This record gives sequence, C-alpha cells and structure tokens, in this order.
Amino acid sequence: MDLSFWKDRRVFITGHTGFKGAWLCRVLAGAGAVVTGYALEPPTNPSLFAICGVESRIDSVIGDIRDRDRLIATFKNSQPEIVIHMAAQPIVRESYVNPAYTYETNVMGTVNILECVRVVGGVKSFLNVTTDKVYCNNEWEWGYREVDVLDGFDPYSNSKSCAELVTRCYKDSFFADGDTAISTARAGNVIGGGDFAHDRIIPDCIRAASLKKSIIVRNPYSIRPYQHVLEPLFAYLLIAQRQYEDAGLMGSYNVGPNDCDCVSTGVLTDMFCRAWGDGQAWETTGQISGPHEANFLKLDCSKIKARLGYKPRWGVEEAVCKTVEWTRIYMRQGDICDVMDRQISMYMEKVVL
Repeated sequence: MDLSFWKDRRVFITGHTGFKGAWLCRVLAGAGAVVTGYALEPPTNPSLFAICGVESRIDSVIGDIRDRDRLIATFKNSQPEIVIHMAAQPIVRESYVNPAYTYETNVMGTVNILECVRVVGGVKSFLNVTTDKVYCNNEWEWGYREVDVLDGFDPYSNSKSCAELVTRCYKDSFFADGDTAISTARAGNVIGGGDFAHDRIIPDCIRAASLKKSIIVRNPYSIRPYQHVLEPLFAYLLIAQRQYEDAGLMGSYNVGPNDCDCVSTGVLTDMFCRAWGDGQAWETTGQISGPHEANFLKLDCSKIKARLGYKPRWGVEEAVCKTVEWTRIYMRQGDICDVMDRQISMYMEKVVL
C-alpha cells in the first residue's frame, strides 16, 4: 500500500466533511496530496471532520453539491487531476422522509460534478462512489456482480442506481476518447471510529453502551457486507490511481469484504458487545420496524481482486475492535489524530496472505 503516488497530486473530494470523507482526507493529507474538499457543513454534531485535525491541512470549501455555479467556480480554482465524488444523502430511512432532496443530491449532484469535469477539463481520473444497494436485490444467496441489473428499491438505493447510469452516460457521451478515466465503486456497509450518524448499527451500539443501556436491534437477521472504513477508502485510492496510470482499467467495481465477513446484524452486535465488555448486551423487539430494507445482501468482489490486486485486510471482528478502540480514546478525550494515524499505519502494514 504505497501512497507515494499521491504526493503533490491535486485531488478534489466531494463530501469531505462526512465520516468517510474525513478519514480519506486524513489519509491523503498524510500522503502529501493537495486536497480540495467541497461539501456541506459536517452532517453530525459532534463530527469526525471537526475533531480529526485535517481541516487545516486541506482547502475546505463549504458548499452544496446542488449549487452548480459555486461547484464549478471551486473546481476551476483547484484545477484537480483526480476527483473522488462521495457527496450524498446516505441514509436509507432518511430517503423515505425526504425523497426529493435525496434525488436532487444523489442524482443531480452527480450530474453537476461530471459537468465540472466536462467543462473545466484537466481531470485524468474520476471515481463516483455509490453503494452495494444499487442492485435489483432478489435476496440471492450469492454475491451480486458488476454486470447484474441496477434497480435499487428505496429512494436512496434507487437514486444511487440513477447516479451509476448518469456516470455511464457521461463516460460514453463525453469521455469516450479515454483521456479521462471514469469508474464507479459500489461499497458495502462501513464501520469505524468517528461515525456519529443516526440509524446505523455501530453508532447506535456506541450510544447505547455509553449510556449503559441495552442495545435495541431493529432486524437482527439482516445480512450485510460489513467492513472497516479504511477498506473501501484504500480501494477507492487504488482504483483512482490505477486508472490514472492505465485508462483501460476503468469500469465499475464492487468493494466489499470476504464472504466470511458478511454477517447478520445480530452477529455484528454480538461482536461489539464482546469488544466493549462491561456486560454489554442487546435485545430486539421481535418486530421489524420502519420501511422496507433488504434482508440479505452480498457482493461478488472478484473483479477488483483479479484486475487490481485488491485484498481486504481486516476482518469484521477486527474492524469492530478498531472501532471500539477509537471510541474509548475519544470518550476519555485522548489524541484522536494519533489513533487515526496509528490505525492507518497498521492497516497499510497488514500482511495479506
């Protein structure tokens, strides 16, 4: 995992104030990249972006991805050669409450950033980060492949399916010469230190545990491809770098854990309780609450492994332990920058057999 490629590269990141964006900025700033971030104010309070010490190391611009004029002006000023698009409304249940906003952000936001690439020029590598939920989910026992049908069910998943189609259209219509390599990355569920979002299982576990309450699990039998946040981030960097060097490698890539790390919500919560200790426990109401969500979802990640040599480094239980480690340090007001840099270094040094 050599990050020397990124030294002095001009990188434009949308959604940099979010959970994944803050971790990515920390990685790239440490590698010496020249990073411009464009996003709304951090979506949570507290926020990882505010406490991880990265804001002073990048050019952070607060703006709405739906504001095309402001986005293009920022883009022209930064003159990026690599773009990683992560700005989104990312919560499934929130998309039922605000479907129009979800589509405006996730679909037209993608149109707007691709318009920047088309109009301004100079970009050699563009990556649109979507989700594993873009597929028409038939609850199959096997993993979905990149060639399977896109048709997310709920407004969030469907808007991300639309963003995939928008990206493919722009690639074929405006970038067919190959001068700008364009890919999408469909990542599974991520966990890690600093995720303060509501309606996500590990943050919900942490909130309950910190209050010494039992964790309430909405659907303990739903199965998802859980992975530490550094797994997809390093996959994004790998895709962006490799297609920068060879445009023939662009395409769509699933990014997820090994099959053994696709676990149920109940099993994941068990892992959390063991890592947290203190007799932490969980319970379920016995009734699945809220709007429709898939019960079973798994990705086939053989393409990124075969074409780019990607291999997951931390299993799901280790990812949970790293999350608890980060949280314990945060709760005692320890050095967040240090724990993030240590975990990044440990991830990069992990030997994969």
